[in-house]
Amino acid sequence: MSSTHETPTSLATDAGLREGYADVGDDVKLHYVETGDGPLVVLLHGFPEFWYSWRLQIAPLAAAGFRVVAPDLRGYNLSSKPDEAAAYTADKLADDVRALIHEHGADSALVAGHDWGGTAAWATAMYHPEVVDRLAILNAAHPRKLNEGLKHPSQLERSWYFFYFALPTLPEHHVQAHDWRFFKHFLRDAQPPYTDEELARYVEAWAQPGAVAAMIDYYRAAVRPPKGTNTEIRPVSAPTLVIWGQRDRYLGQDLAEPHREDVPNLDRVERLPDASHWAHHDEPERVTQLLTDFFAAGRASEQRETSLT
Repeated sequence: MSSTHETPTSLATDAGLREGYADVGDDVKLHYVETGDGPLVVLLHGFPEFWYSWRLQIAPLAAAGFRVVAPDLRGYNLSSKPDEAAAYTADKLADDVRALIHEHGADSALVAGHDWGGTAAWATAMYHPEVVDRLAILNAAHPRKLNEGLKHPSQLERSWYFFYFALPTLPEHHVQAHDWRFFKHFLRDAQPPYTDEELARYVEAWAQPGAVAAMIDYYRAAVRPPKGTNTEIRPVSAPTLVIWGQRDRYLGQDLAEPHREDVPNLDRVERLPDASHWAHHDEPERVTQLLTDFFAAGRASEQRETSLT
């Protein structure tokens, strides 16, 4: 069962959010923050972030009439951190999202994901389509497009860290050196730049016991999927919006558009010419409005269907 508590010194409480932990199975608990009432919206963060990456969207979405839940993905910040790389495959992330939705008393939700959170969102929509009413993706390539992209030298060059992180032990030491310079450098394209206070929040999350190894294990599991991992690519039935910062250093612009047969209900790809990989930080008002309109359209459709029955 999920539980809610208040911690006076926590970042969540500072922001006026409710905070809790959801038991998602396999001895894994996901820390989350939430606010608002209405249809459930689940916001999934990317690497190397935590729920805080959605700080500029949470309150406005709640004000627009949604119940917003932003978890720390497994391995991040205050969530459980299983020891083996095999615990961080996309199918396990999808199972977490499904369980999180059910732990919040909902049969389904409106789901948005950025970067690795986008990978988790794609996987949830593929493997558990019944729990995803609408899907919004920010700078996270559909798995087929990513696989195709990694066959080209230009994308391999952009994604060099995928394979660097697959090395044993060395990456964990490297990213912590010189006051987390590697991770801070990874965020360097954000405009405006992350403030010292924001970076301090990230450092606090990175420094949680076991977090560094877990965050890197995502890449180890992706580069060498453990035996038994579900990597099947299935069509995504949910209406889908892709939001893409065109100045993404890590993912080429050609990865934004999924194949129509993979995402037959693609609403559109909304490209933000001046945004980096960190689109929801760079252009928070635009991204929030896109999410609000897209999710509200689903709510309006449900209401019309209900009135006709």
